[in-house]
Amino acid sequence: MSKLILVTGGSRSGKSNFAESLCINRRNSTAYIATSIPFDDEMKDRVRKHKESRPSNWKTYEIYKDIYSIISDINKKHKTVILDCVTLLVNNLMFEYKLDFDNCTPQETNEMESYIKDQIYKLIREVEKTDLYFVMVTNELGMSLVPDNKLCRVYSDIVGRINQYIAKCADEVYFVVSGIPMKIKE
Repeated sequence: MSKLILVTGGSRSGKSNFAESLCINRRNSTAYIATSIPFDDEMKDRVRKHKESRPSNWKTYEIYKDIYSIISDINKKHKTVILDCVTLLVNNLMFEYKLDFDNCTPQETNEMESYIKDQIYKLIREVEKTDLYFVMVTNELGMSLVPDNKLCRVYSDIVGRINQYIAKCADEVYFVVSGIPMKIKE
């Protein structure tokens, strides 16, 4: 039987370090699902630092789309999985969808959100079929001002609803602030 853990918090809150520590403490074969696309020097440096900080024996899978399609294979090789992070996964799927956010209709944004939700729903359904200890990292975007532009509002709304869904499905949820994790669902 799988166990799904969600780790959330603000940017630079220490959520990735905490999530990694949950996996390290299990002392078994770990898969790291990286959802970022390093498109500039800053992002490349960030990815490099993340890689250097995690154990060298972890197997990295760089993927953000159709992640559900590799879960069965990961389950054959690993007992623990960390997915870092949901917010980048949503970001990448949004931009792959290629909407003109300044001119799109609510119907178009709803269709895009349905596509993204389907990706997450399928992923969680596949995880539930396994015995994996599966940790998902996400950013909590709903604690600040509502963005002043449509693209950021759509992104924030979708991430918020995706986070709510994952939290509802999760066995445990942690909120990390200033490097301090607080269990908010058990």
